[in-house]
Amino acid sequence: MEKVTLCLVRHGQAEHFDKCRFFGHTDIDLTDTGIKQMEIIAQKLKGISMEEVYSSDLKRASKSASIIASHWNKIPRKVPEFRELNFGKWEGLTWEEIDKRFPGGLKARFEDLINYKIPGGESLEDLQVRVLGKLKKILKGGEGKSILLVTHGGVSRVILCNALGLSLENLFRIEQDYGCLNIIEYFKDTTVVKLVNG
Repeated sequence: MEKVTLCLVRHGQAEHFDKCRFFGHTDIDLTDTGIKQMEIIAQKLKGISMEEVYSSDLKRASKSASIIASHWNKIPRKVPEFRELNFGKWEGLTWEEIDKRFPGGLKARFEDLINYKIPGGESLEDLQVRVLGKLKKILKGGEGKSILLVTHGGVSRVILCNALGLSLENLFRIEQDYGCLNIIEYFKDTTVVKLVNG
């Protein structure tokens, strides 16, 4: 397998970022700051020849990808498998609201971070299977190419844990700020993480 370079970007700052609410599949938009963050990333990447561009199909990611991809006159491919974790009945709620409506739910989740399935939603294991299954197909067809993927914090962390050989239990040890850039190189026998949360 020829090297595949994955430029993995978390979408820009999204609406309600300051409310500490759980937004997974809820389709919220970027803020003005989020748009500016994507313009900065586009400038950072403009010297790289990007052959393929993918994003989650949610607005905050697909809009972010479109801003960056416009510098190569490319249209991102929207991929539902790269959506954020589905928070199910927790969608749009704060920590306090979850604790009140679903007593013990947060405690149970953090006691079994990988396997706990949010009511009506997903577990981190579900997210990993969904994301890595699709990523492997893209990497297999992307040999010798540079690929841009714009997605969400949880999705990026899953990809980085996999690239670093870490269990999902380490997921929240990896910071992913709005508008950050990660660079991962995939070879036949190994994976090299060149940049995290840049």
